[in-house]
Amino acid sequence: MYRASTLLQNARIDKDLSLEEVSKKTKISVKYLKALEDEDATYFPQEPYCSLMVKDYAEFLGLNSLQVLSLFRRDFAQKRKVKTKSHHRLSFTPQVTFYFLLFLTIITFVSYLVYEYVKYNQPPKLIVSWPTEQQLQSNLVEISGTTDPEATVRINQDLVIVDQKGFFQKKIDLGGGSLEVVVQSKSPSGQTTTLQKTLSPI
Repeated sequence: MYRASTLLQNARIDKDLSLEEVSKKTKISVKYLKALEDEDATYFPQEPYCSLMVKDYAEFLGLNSLQVLSLFRRDFAQKRKVKTKSHHRLSFTPQVTFYFLLFLTIITFVSYLVYEYVKYNQPPKLIVSWPTEQQLQSNLVEISGTTDPEATVRINQDLVIVDQKGFFQKKIDLGGGSLEVVVQSKSPSGQTTTLQKTLSPI
C-alpha cells in the first residue's frame, strides 16, 4: 500500500535532491519536509497549512498533488485512530507494575499506622463478670473479667494482674454490707474504661 511519505521521499531521491535544496526552491522549512517524510506529526503545522505544504511539495516533485494529499490524509487518519486506541488501552509494563505495587505497599503501610494509632488512643475494652445472687450469699465474692492484654486493671484502686489473654480476677470481702465496686481498665496511652456496681450480700 502506497503511503504519501514514501512517494514524496522516493520522488525526491529519484531527482537526486536534498531536503535543503527542496526547501530553498519551495520555501518549505527543512523541519517540515523531514517531518513529512518521517511521518512525525509532532512537527506538522496547523491546517490548512499542512495540506497546502503537502500539495506544494508533491507538485514540485512532479507528482499528482491531489492523490498525494488524499493518501496523506488517509495515512494520518489511521495513525490518529491507532494512537487514540493505544492511549485507552492499559498495558501493565514493568514500570506500571512497579508503581502499582509501590502504591499498594504505601496504602497498606499507612492503613496499618492509622489502625495502630486509633487502637493505641482508644479506651480499652472492659467486660466484667459480676457475682451471681448465689455467690452473693457469701461475703467473699470474686470479680473477674477481660480487657486488652496491654491494659492495667484496678478494682477499688487495688492493682490486679492481667494475663496474656486479658483475663483478670480478684476476690473481695463485702464486709457484711453493701459495697460499691469500681473496676477500671487503663490503656498504655492513658485512656480508661470504668464499670461500677453496688454489691450487697444476700
